[in-house]
Amino acid sequence: IIIGVKKAGTRATLEYLRLHDQIKAPGPEIHFFDRNYKYGLDWYREQMPPAAPEDVIIEKTPRYFISPEAPTKIRSMNQKMKLIVVFRDPVTRLLSEYAQIASKRPGLPSFEQMAFLDANRTRVNRSWGAVHTGLYEKHLRHWLKLFPKSQILFISGEQLITNPVNVTANMEQFLNLPKKITDQHFAFGGKFPCLKKLPLSEPHCLGKTKGRLHPVVSEKDLQTLRRFYKPYNDVLYKLIGQSFDW
Repeated sequence: IIIGVKKAGTRATLEYLRLHDQIKAPGPEIHFFDRNYKYGLDWYREQMPPAAPEDVIIEKTPRYFISPEAPTKIRSMNQKMKLIVVFRDPVTRLLSEYAQIASKRPGLPSFEQMAFLDANRTRVNRSWGAVHTGLYEKHLRHWLKLFPKSQILFISGEQLITNPVNVTANMEQFLNLPKKITDQHFAFGGKFPCLKKLPLSEPHCLGKTKGRLHPVVSEKDLQTLRRFYKPYNDVLYKLIGQSFDW
């Protein structure tokens, strides 16, 4: 299951995996372990695509990462479940989430009004859900209580863009899949790599919602946000044993 993080690159992660012929995935986000659990496991299974015994089924719902109940519910279904988490610089991720919200809600207060508690913009509004999502180490602790690190793959959202072949190879290895995805499956040109299911096929580029324009924020405000997130990032690096250099 790709459990998160929202606006960190989960859609790209799933699209990259789908280049592999042994990966099968349902269409939309299912939200079973956070919103639709009442429908039961049979309903959950019905959402899954047909698959052969050697196939791997991947489900993606980024909201699971911040859900207090999802880790326990997933473990009760399958304690050996493999989990994928995509992390992205929390400041960039915050800007991306604001851009997504603003595209759906005309008249939304400015980014600065939402992100800061005071007119001088020195105190970050951690009660705003989008800010709180970026406190990765706090959310991750719920998962590490129930799943060993060997069952969780941590991915850099930045590397998804700059080094997709290497990231995808790590995912293939993690899922015990034969290595099949190569640089022939990616076409570079725009901000995001485009994908080719077969070496001769036309590249498929991620949708128009990818690469939305972020709000223009002053360097001073960005520095305030970076300082706010830094201690949480440092704890995250220690928890997972790797650094993303944010």
